[in-house]
Parts: sequence; structure tokens; C-alpha cells
Amino acid sequence: MPAASAYHRTVERSSVDPGLILERHGSSEKGVIMKKRALFIGGTGTISTAIVKRLVKDLDWDVWVLNRGNRASVLPEEVHQIIVDINDEKAVLDKLGDMTFDSICEFIGFTVPQVERDFRLFKRRTKQYIYTSSASAYHKPASGYIITEGTALSNPYWQYSRDKIACEEFLMKKYKEDGFPVTIVRPSHTYDERNVPLGVHGKNGFWQVIKRMQEGKPVIIQGDGSSLWTLTWNADFAIGYTGLMGNRHAIGEAFQITSDEVLTWDQVYATIADALGVELNAYYVSTDFLRAVGDPCGFDYTGSLLGDKSVSVVFDNAKLKRVVPDMQTNVRFDMGVRIALDYVLSHPQECQIEDPEFDSWCDKVIDTIEKAKASF
Repeated sequence: MPAASAYHRTVERSSVDPGLILERHGSSEKGVIMKKRALFIGGTGTISTAIVKRLVKDLDWDVWVLNRGNRASVLPEEVHQIIVDINDEKAVLDKLGDMTFDSICEFIGFTVPQVERDFRLFKRRTKQYIYTSSASAYHKPASGYIITEGTALSNPYWQYSRDKIACEEFLMKKYKEDGFPVTIVRPSHTYDERNVPLGVHGKNGFWQVIKRMQEGKPVIIQGDGSSLWTLTWNADFAIGYTGLMGNRHAIGEAFQITSDEVLTWDQVYATIADALGVELNAYYVSTDFLRAVGDPCGFDYTGSLLGDKSVSVVFDNAKLKRVVPDMQTNVRFDMGVRIALDYVLSHPQECQIEDPEFDSWCDKVIDTIEKAKASF
């Protein structure tokens, strides 16, 4: 029987002895039904934190997270933490001992070598491996605005998306050839209380745009603000994701998980301004112009806009709802953004990161366009 030292826990948080869990897991002892067990690679990000909380608070799973321990404070106290560098495969194997899981959930796999590593580490340790891909992998330019899991994967504008596609292809090959129990999940734009979702921002995130709104400055919106977009509150995403965990109907399949609410970018920005109690001073700039003047400054609008946010999308989540009937949108954007702004405004050191470079860049872009207009 593996000892409790087969993994590392930063704090002794649970009254359940881990050795007993391992000893009795899968036992046929009469009257014993063991909790399902999940291992998260990462586990403390915007999406994964909501999933971990739902599993331990609402669904009674035993949850382990494997990471470097940098954000342990966001985890529920019931979670077991394994502090190790996932790239140190020997150290990972030493920590895990002979532990096995019902689901292993990968949230920080961005390139093929990383999922190849996971296959080596976990191919005999789990009944299900869930890979977090991205809805940005869907075909660009879009052949249609309705997106299903059957929409082709191709994105010539964003390396991030192409890497995700390559990871999916590797994992599905392992499913077909080796029986590796893969489930692919494709999130779109998902946010939580620490993030305000935007189309155009700088290297330091959203705060400088919020500050510009508060100061009455013009705020740049890509295109004419009429393209369609979907924003998903992380706790809503967690409903769909956890419904796939331990679900045999999810093996060998891909699922997109998004809200059913569709907004124009104009509506997104206006909703933020309403929550702040200010008038939106929108300034529309074409994506091509933003790419031309933003990419040289390191903003990568070719990827994040042309390869993602400037393209109208409406997600058809019928496939997910057939497998996870509980999936629904509980938190509309007008609700979620107020939760986020309340947190952001009350946590200045954590969330209000100034970005003077981006602020000056916005002013220069607007000034340049206005001067061009005046020259005619």
C-alpha cells in the first residue's frame, strides 16, 4: 500500500487519511463507495480555480493540484497540493508514487512537447485525461458565425491557436492508436472576479482601459463595435466542465464550453461603463490599423484580434448539453462584470496595474487618426 508520503501536501487539511483512500479506492467492500479523484495540472487559474471549488464544495470529489505552489491561497482547504515542477518528470513520478485518478485535468499544456510529457507521465494513471484547448483554434477567417465542435480547426493568425490545434491532433492520435482516454475542452473568453474582459488592452491587462473610462478618455474598440462575442463567467464554465469529468460519453470527444449569451463589443464596453457609472466614450479603430501600429509595440493584435476577438462567433452548445444537461448560463455579463469590478476596485494593489505605455499609445493612435481626418 502506498504511504501518505507518496505526495506532498503543504498543509494537513483533510481528516481523510490518504493512505486509506488509496487502499480502499476501487474496493468492493460492502457499503463502501469511494469519492472520485481528480488531479489538476495547474489548478489555480481563472478557469481551473472555479472547477476545483465546485468539485470539493458541491460534488464531493477528492482533488489534488500539481503545480509550483505560487497561488495556494486561492484553493479550498480540502484540496491536496503537490508542489513540483511538472517538467521534472522523475520528481513528479516520485511525488505521485502509484496514485491513480478518475480524471487528470491539464490546464497549462500549450505545446506538443508538453502533452507528450503528459502522455508519458499519466497514460497508466487515469481513466480520463481532459485537455484544455481553445475556441480560438476554430477556422479563421470564419466561414460562418455559428460555431460547433465540427467547425474546422485552422488559425493562420495566432501561433497560440496553432499550437493548441497541434496538441489536440497529438492527443486524439493517442486515443485512436493507444486508447488514451482523452477529452478535449475548448473554452472561449472566460473571466472571473479578478478580470474584466476587453478586446483591446496593453501588456498589463485591463486596468488602464478601466481608468480611461473613469477619466472620460476615449476608449479604443476594434472595428465598429458590432461584431458578436461571448463571455463566460468561470463558475458557469465549471458546470459544463465538471459534468464531463468521469463521464464515459466524453471520452474521445471534443466539447466547447461557453455561455449562451451573445453580445456585440459595443454592448460589452457599454455594460462595463454602466457598472462604473460613467459615460462610454467609444473610439472605433479598424483591426488592420490596430495590427499595423500595435504589433510593433508588442501588443500582438494580429493574434488576439484578427485571430480571435474581431471575428463574430455564436457558439452552439447543443453537444455539451446532451452530455451535461445541467449546463446553463446563470451569470449574465451585466451581473458578472459588477462582481469583477467590485473586486478590482477594492483590491488596488492586486488588480489595478498601471500601463502608461499603453495609455500613451492609445492617445497617439487617436491623435494620429484625428489629424488624418482633419487633413482632408
